[in-house]
This record gives sequence, C-alpha cells and structure tokens, in this order.
Amino acid sequence: MVGLVLPRLVSFEGAPRRSASVAERNLTALRSAYWLVLLSGFLEPVLYLFSIGVGVGALVGDLTLPGGQVVSYAAFVAPAMLASSAMNGALSETTFNFFGKMKFMKLYDGVIATPVQPFEIALGELAWAMIRGSLYSAAFLLIMVVMDLTTAVRAVAAFPAAMLVGVAFGALGMVVSTLIRSWQDFDLMGSAQFTLFLFSGTFVPAEAYPAVLRWVVELTPLYRSVHLIRAICVERSGWSWLLDVAYLVVLAAGMLALASRRMGRLLYK
Repeated sequence: MVGLVLPRLVSFEGAPRRSASVAERNLTALRSAYWLVLLSGFLEPVLYLFSIGVGVGALVGDLTLPGGQVVSYAAFVAPAMLASSAMNGALSETTFNFFGKMKFMKLYDGVIATPVQPFEIALGELAWAMIRGSLYSAAFLLIMVVMDLTTAVRAVAAFPAAMLVGVAFGALGMVVSTLIRSWQDFDLMGSAQFTLFLFSGTFVPAEAYPAVLRWVVELTPLYRSVHLIRAICVERSGWSWLLDVAYLVVLAAGMLALASRRMGRLLYK
C-alpha cells in the first residue's frame, strides 16, 4: 500500500460498499510501472489492426458479411480486435494478478478476517478489471471512429457491449485462477487464449470453416463476443446479437457464482 489518500469511489454501504473497497485497494496500491502494463495491453490490438486489418486488408480487399453487406477488411477485423482486447485485459487482471494475490501474497487471507465475503472479493476484483477494460475499449473505439471503421453513434453503443465481454471473461478468469496450481499452468491458459483469438471469426467469417468446426467455433465465448461487437459496429439492423448478450450474461453470472464458491473453499479450508 502506498501512502496515498484517495476519495471514496462510492458512498453506499453494505455488500456493495465492501466490494467497492476491494477495487479501491487496487487503485490505492497502483505503482507507476503498472501504467506501462496498461499501455502494452492497449497497443497489442492496435498493432494487429494496422498490420493485419490495414496491411493484409489491402491484399484481401472487401468482405461480404452473411447478411450481404460489403465492408472493408479493416472494418471487419476491428470489432474482433476490440473484443479480443476486452478479453485479454479482463483475463490478465483476473488470472495472473488475481492468482498472485490469492496464492502467494495471501492478500485475501487477511481480507476475509474483515466482514468482506468471498463473493464480495470476486465482485470487487471484477469491478477493478472492468475499470482497466474500459480504458482499453474507449481508446480503441476512438481509433475506430477516427479511421472511419465505424460511426460515433455505433461506437457509443459498442462500449457497454465491450464491458459485458470483459465481465464475462473476467468472471471466467477468476474460476480459472482457483483451478490453477502453479505459474507453469499459465502456459496452458495462454495457449487456449491464443487459440480462441485465432479461431473465433476474428480474421475470417465463421462460414469459411467446415460445418463441424464452425459449430464448435460458434459456441466459444470469444466468437459470441466478436459477433456481438461486429453486429453493433458495422452490420445492418438485426436481432441476432440478442443471443450473444444472453450467452455472455449467463456466462458471467455462472462464472462469478462459481468463482466465489471456489474462493470460499480455498480461503476457509
């Protein structure tokens, strides 16, 4: 903890207040080097957008979406980069950092000696991950608007969608953290994360895959995230995104409940 006094994020009491205190603790404990981590997390999808979306896009040309709409390759890739950025930011905060605080710093062993409960810890850490994710999403959407890859109105609508993606993956990340045994297990998680990144309709439409593989792809959380944000940013009107929202809401709620239960077992054993 640094000797820094910060104003309360919120003034309400009870369980929401205790969850907010967990997020406040992370804000108070910030170090200057942490901003370099934030910057690197933002630059990665931007570099992908320029190298693949713009560079390779000049060779690929335009793409025809399933609804018949023709868009540039950069406009097709950009929403996928936003969804991937939301995923990576949330997972980074709720896996590597969360695991370190729980297993090695033993931070939560002290926290549960207070009235704060495991569910409130999970909710507070998820809120902190969303603060980080909101910075990525807002900056990336601004770049998309400047590059004329979407409109300002669509960008405003896509922002809460990106937050929902972050919530879902943040909750999933906390469950993974309670299952991980050592730092070496993060190699497996990184491989799974990169596989999702490549095969979630990120660079090619899901319709390009063989039928069996396509069904597998469309069941993954990153595909549903990409589909949701792409529908908001570039596609014409339609209601297919409602399925994506329902999928992510159920995933977030289920994983948050499971994460808090797993944390309770680990912390109270």
